Amino acid sequence: MEKKRSEAPAEFQEGRGYSGEDWDDVSDNPEWTEEDFKNARPFAEVFPKLAESIRRARGRPAVERPKRQISLRLDPDVIDAFKATGKGWQGRINDALRKAAKL
Repeated sequence: MEKKRSEAPAEFQEGRGYSGEDWDDVSDNPEWTEEDFKNARPFAEVFPKLAESIRRARGRPAVERPKRQISLRLDPDVIDAFKATGKGWQGRINDALRKAAKL
């Protein structure tokens, strides 16, 4: 299945997120041909060091023993009581469960 590319307007149109000056700055860029698309290479292949630095810099640092997400059914009044204690209520449920499991 061939991907459909969006058609760029042939001339400047207001209200598309760029100014007439922006349009003029890039108007000398030729439209890509099928050959250009065939010869294109992924960013990470062309700039491997930069791609790695971007990958490394994103998100939280890895945790040795990350928490796991599960689905757990609790009584509504239990949930309401923990929520009423404010932000961090899920962590407090975790603490209560650790205490109950004698961990």
